[in-house]
This record gives sequence, C-alpha cells and structure tokens, in this order.
Amino acid sequence: MPDRSSHRAVPVHAHPEDVPVETALAALADPVRLQLVRELAGSADWSHSCGSFRVPVGKAALSHHFAVLRAAGLVEQRDQGPKRLNRLRREEFDARFPGLLGLVLREEG
Repeated sequence: MPDRSSHRAVPVHAHPEDVPVETALAALADPVRLQLVRELAGSADWSHSCGSFRVPVGKAALSHHFAVLRAAGLVEQRDQGPKRLNRLRREEFDARFPGLLGLVLREEG
C-alpha cells in the first residue's frame, strides 16, 4: 500500500557549502524572505510551520520564498503530518559565510 502521509514532494535543500555568495545575498535581499529568516532566528528549531508566519503574501508566493531560502542554504524544512516545519541553518550558514547572517539580523537604528 502506498504511503499517503504527504501529498507534497520532499523539499530539496542546498548545503551552504555549495552556495555562491551571490545566491545567499539575493535570498537575503528580499524583505519577505528577510522577515522569514528573522522570525526563524528568534525561535526554536522546528517550531514554525509554513502557515504560522505573518507575511503579506499568499501560499504560492510563500512557497516560492521558502524554495529560494532552501536553495541558498538558509532554511531546512521537514514534513510532520500535514505541516511543513522549518529551521534556520544558522550554524552551517555561519560556517560558510562568517558574520553575514549576524549583520543581516542586527536591528537597524
């Protein structure tokens, strides 16, 4: 009998070691993606489902933003029942781009 636990494809993740700096910078340049990264940085790993973020975009756009963040090595996702949970890959990203995430996450002013 086929596994029907999820109707979605398993997300594809880039490892930060394989990400060019231009890809990382482009991912962090978008205000919605920056908001997602900031929310993840302030929460425990795997505590945010995709639908729990308060961003001004629809589901399709949100899915695209997460795909960009995965391709940049910033976010890892896993399915748990009907939810897709997220974690910021801070340690791995910091090893590849030391100090970059810290600069981006600093509060301005």
